[in-house]
Amino acid sequence: MTTSTATNETQKVFQKLVEEYGSISKDISKLVQQKQTLESQLSENTMVKDEFKLLDDAAIVFKLIGPVLVKQELVEANSTVDKRIDYINGELKRIDMTLGALEEKQKSCQEKISKLQQSAQQTSSSVPPQAIKSV
Repeated sequence: MTTSTATNETQKVFQKLVEEYGSISKDISKLVQQKQTLESQLSENTMVKDEFKLLDDAAIVFKLIGPVLVKQELVEANSTVDKRIDYINGELKRIDMTLGALEEKQKSCQEKISKLQQSAQQTSSSVPPQAIKSV
């Protein structure tokens, strides 16, 4: 195998790894944004639940459905908020697991890129000066 063929193959592998790393970074960025949105929703729902605790059992609660306020039982509203909080917590756990896996994949990709760069540097420094002049 000639030096230029090996260099071309190394460049192709390097390019593929860099593209994969970029793709993983974009996926991580999207998941972080989703996580922030879910954490905001969780905070809002937790505040609603805390407000419901301040109400007495005879309090009237309204739910906004489109442009209309609809009367709703306090127990039903509490149940809805609890279910929403459970769902959001489940989604946050799922995103955390996915983020962990992607970060491991990104770390692995970064290590491969680093090793490839090191081997390319070693290869270029081990090429005899006559070979460089003849190319």
